[in-house]
Amino acid sequence: MEEPNFVSPPSVFSQENVNLRHYWHVLLERRWLVLAAFFSVLILSMIYLFKAPKIFQAVALLQIDREESTDITSKDVRFFDGRDQDYLQTQYKNLKSRILLETVGNQLDLKGKVKDEKGKETDRYLYPQYAETPDLARKLAKQITVAPVRLSRLVEIKVDTPVPPELSANIANTLVTNFINNNLDIRTRKSRSSLAWLETEAATLRKKVRQADEALQNFKEKTKMVSLEGSNNIVAQALFQAQQDYGRAKSEATSRQKLADEVKRLRDLGTNLVDIAQIANDVSIKDLLARLAERDATVQGLLKRYKSKWPDVMKLQTEILSLKDSIEKRAESIYLGIQNEAQFASANERSLKEEVQRRQDEYLALTKQRIEYDDLAREAEASQFLYTMTLRIGKETAMVAENKVNNMRVVDPAKVPVEPSSPNTILVLLMGVFGGLAVAIGLAFFVNYLDDSIKTQDDVETYLRLPFLGYVPNIKTNSLVERDLQSHLHPRSNAAEGFRTIRAAISLMPKADRFRIISVTSTIPSEGKSLTATNLSIVNAQTGLKTLLVDADLRRPSVHKSFSLHSPVGLSAYLMDEVHSVDEIVHSTEVPNLDVVCCGAIPQSPSELIGSKRMQQFLLEARTRYDRLILDCPPVSAVSDPLVLASRADGVLFVTKFNKIRREHARRTIQRLQDAGIHIVGVVLNDIDFEGKDSYYYSYYYYQNRYYASHYRSESKDGAKTDKATKS
Repeated sequence: MEEPNFVSPPSVFSQENVNLRHYWHVLLERRWLVLAAFFSVLILSMIYLFKAPKIFQAVALLQIDREESTDITSKDVRFFDGRDQDYLQTQYKNLKSRILLETVGNQLDLKGKVKDEKGKETDRYLYPQYAETPDLARKLAKQITVAPVRLSRLVEIKVDTPVPPELSANIANTLVTNFINNNLDIRTRKSRSSLAWLETEAATLRKKVRQADEALQNFKEKTKMVSLEGSNNIVAQALFQAQQDYGRAKSEATSRQKLADEVKRLRDLGTNLVDIAQIANDVSIKDLLARLAERDATVQGLLKRYKSKWPDVMKLQTEILSLKDSIEKRAESIYLGIQNEAQFASANERSLKEEVQRRQDEYLALTKQRIEYDDLAREAEASQFLYTMTLRIGKETAMVAENKVNNMRVVDPAKVPVEPSSPNTILVLLMGVFGGLAVAIGLAFFVNYLDDSIKTQDDVETYLRLPFLGYVPNIKTNSLVERDLQSHLHPRSNAAEGFRTIRAAISLMPKADRFRIISVTSTIPSEGKSLTATNLSIVNAQTGLKTLLVDADLRRPSVHKSFSLHSPVGLSAYLMDEVHSVDEIVHSTEVPNLDVVCCGAIPQSPSELIGSKRMQQFLLEARTRYDRLILDCPPVSAVSDPLVLASRADGVLFVTKFNKIRREHARRTIQRLQDAGIHIVGVVLNDIDFEGKDSYYYSYYYYQNRYYASHYRSESKDGAKTDKATKS
């Protein structure tokens, strides 16, 4: 059987360009969803405009300059400077401090009631929006915005309040005025407090300077700094030399200890001392081993001529025993020497380590006096520096304390706003329009993204990887006979043209003459497989091919309804051996060259009958009588019958309904067929409404068919067609 003719999926690097028309079709297909979302957002925007309160905004412009030093944090030693960004950020936060906002609220009497002509309070509030607010400062903070002007020391104080408009200007100006006055008061109090502290600190530092100078002088008299410097160098050199000696001794001790441990380990393992490399390399051992080898060779030579009791042999054997004993004693002596050398090296290491420790103690003791001297010198120097600086800062602070210049000023006071700043009608409407469009388009594409059903030729070729044979348009009729016999009753309809296109696609395939038996199946029921099988049989018969349509669905047959046949004898009777000839179950039809085999009575075990030898015999006999066999099979996902039938056919025609079957479901169904070694001829996309909701996907197809339909109508008016053609 031929291998399936797969269509390779497009790679990442060969994707088609963005098709704007496809996006437009997506929007048209879901136009009601788009319109509903768009108008919903637009209506919500208009409701907001209608119900939102009018807000008036007043803006005051404030300038915050660098803060001059007013305390000991002078520019020579201070870690905080008014030029730093954190100073400005602190002032921005202070503008919305609770104490300041409460002061503003009290000055403007925001919670006060309206007074009558006699000065008595009434039940009405001046500003109802603040009357029942438990936390006035918090509400004001929400209405105030501090907006620094970029790359400058200007800051805008924006106040947004509902009616009356002058309220926002009053709050902004009162806030700025109180903030500037508070800043000046803080600077004055800070300067005076700093001046008092500096005067006290200067007297204390004066005493510390004198005490530090006296302590340093006493230490100099007690120790001589020149001799201390010289001794320090000598002790340091001795310590360095001792550390070098200790390093060499430690390395030698480690090496000898490793050698001793290795020799001891080999001896503990049972190795002969003479076989250990460190002992065997000794000169005396080598000499004794050479003499032993010489005596042994001589004995072996004599034993070839004399017996072991020969005097010369006995004498040499005595010498050999003596040499072996000497070798063992010498090896033991070398072994003990290695162990002793390791112990001696370790003792030397410990001795030098003690020497290093003694030199270190001597060096630390010697340098301790220098550390004390350095501490005294630094303390004296620091005391002198602080004292001098305190005197200078005290004079500067006294001058600043008398200076009443503030580093903050109002550049532009807030004016009463004329028009409300919020809501901005034009902006809200524009946001409603564009936001509605964005939401509507996004929702449409999101729904389209979730829709993974098969709808186009690209879906078939990309996701199913199968050849695409053609489209079958929606047949708008309630008559089963008229629908299933569309290609015969209405040969010039769009549906008939679609089936002819499928027939042509199959006939133009490579080795198309081998497709004698074609089974038609689908994923699930009601996808149009029986419709496709019936009409494909009709258009094949119309070409002159002797065609047999077989209703192989032994569970829910439908072919007999299409041709108005009610014979109880059909394919099931033949398979159960109730009839013996194919001629007994074949019915001729009004379509020339087309015969039909109905299901007949529904059997008890359809799967066994489909897979029987009688079914194979039926197909072989029908193949010899007919040019083309079309088998109407059950859906693949429902039963196993189509797999058995398809395996005996030359190819399978797979039918899928437009926008009904998910890609993954169809792909698994096709995979099931391919795993069984079944060749799939191609895929037919059924039930497309070219003139309705599906026309967005197939507008080109719709206009093409409309053109030919108009051609047929014009011929009908000229009287060139028969009444039957006119009816179609």
